[in-house]
Amino acid sequence: MIENKKIIRQQENAILVGLVYKEQTEPMVNEYLDELAFLAETAGARAVKRFTQKLPHPDSKIFVGKGKLEEIKNYIRLKENISLVIFDDELTGSQIQNIEKELQVKTIDRSDLILDIFASRAKTAQAKTQVELAQYQYILPRLKGMWKHLERQGGGVGTRGPGETEIETDRRIVKDKIGLLRKRLAEIDKQAFTQRKDRGEFIRVALVGYTNVGKSTIMNVLSKSDVFAENKLFATLDTTTRKVVFEQTPFLLSDTVGFIRKLPHHLVESFKSTLDEVREADVLMHVVDISHPQYEEQLSVVNKTLAEIGATDKPVITIFNKMDKYEAGAFDEWLEPEVKNEILKDLKLRWQNETEGNCVFVSATERKNLDGLRQAVLNAVRDMYRIRYPYKAEFFY
Repeated sequence: MIENKKIIRQQENAILVGLVYKEQTEPMVNEYLDELAFLAETAGARAVKRFTQKLPHPDSKIFVGKGKLEEIKNYIRLKENISLVIFDDELTGSQIQNIEKELQVKTIDRSDLILDIFASRAKTAQAKTQVELAQYQYILPRLKGMWKHLERQGGGVGTRGPGETEIETDRRIVKDKIGLLRKRLAEIDKQAFTQRKDRGEFIRVALVGYTNVGKSTIMNVLSKSDVFAENKLFATLDTTTRKVVFEQTPFLLSDTVGFIRKLPHHLVESFKSTLDEVREADVLMHVVDISHPQYEEQLSVVNKTLAEIGATDKPVITIFNKMDKYEAGAFDEWLEPEVKNEILKDLKLRWQNETEGNCVFVSATERKNLDGLRQAVLNAVRDMYRIRYPYKAEFFY
């Protein structure tokens, strides 16, 4: 019987494993593993060792090469406190079973880890249902590998072991459960849609961005509310909406779940109802952590996800957040102020050109250039009132 349990319950020491594909560099993969380590920390595990290997494609049985798996195995033997191995790419059920048989420790992949974090962060009925649906969708194609250890070896008469019966039973149970969860989610979606319709004729603005870029902090600053924000991935799962008024111009501001690279497809599918807030918004505020070394790739990941959910046909204000951290990391103390200002000027000019002037540079925690941010949002909201509700627009000036 399939049981829905959290993968990580307490602090565990983990090994991270990643492949370097042809189009990638080792520094790029190490940056991916930095993010995987952050995910592990968010879930309650501590990454103590990393293994990478250059391969054109994953091994169909054990994902990595035999020599690399033996190297990981020897390391685990030397370190008695290793209880978890996390792979940065999705594993099949049979790969998980084969690796665990060889290493004798729990093995999970990036998708499994993300699902575990989502399960721990889900608070509302909607979020819990979405996560549970994604978990069962993840389990279904992996049932065969999970039950493989129960099947008898060999062929011919008498080889139909209990695993064959159990896997069919579990597959039916999982499919039934997925069907029930989809129905339940459809009902919740109807209620959420009704609630969104009942908000009246207000322009809607949605905060989007990579996870942990400061969306919730910006939400708190702009709406003067107290939305949960912390330095962990996926701090926000449930959409929070607040009414905001700038210079007598009201609008609705929503904070949404953060995106991430290699986000499991079934998770995107399950969270489509939450992402409806993004699809139905009139204006998007795309928050970017400019202090992150891979901020351009993160920006690209968010844009690709927005395209996947059909939300690229609306005005976007790109907010480059954490400028204080960017300057602290990019400039030495001895750097001449004139040189520093010239570099910042070039950076801002570049993104002004790339976003057609629709960008702002701020530090939400340090409260820097918030007036510029408010003005950019106000201009976009007023422009949308002129388009959507022209009979109202004259009252907001």
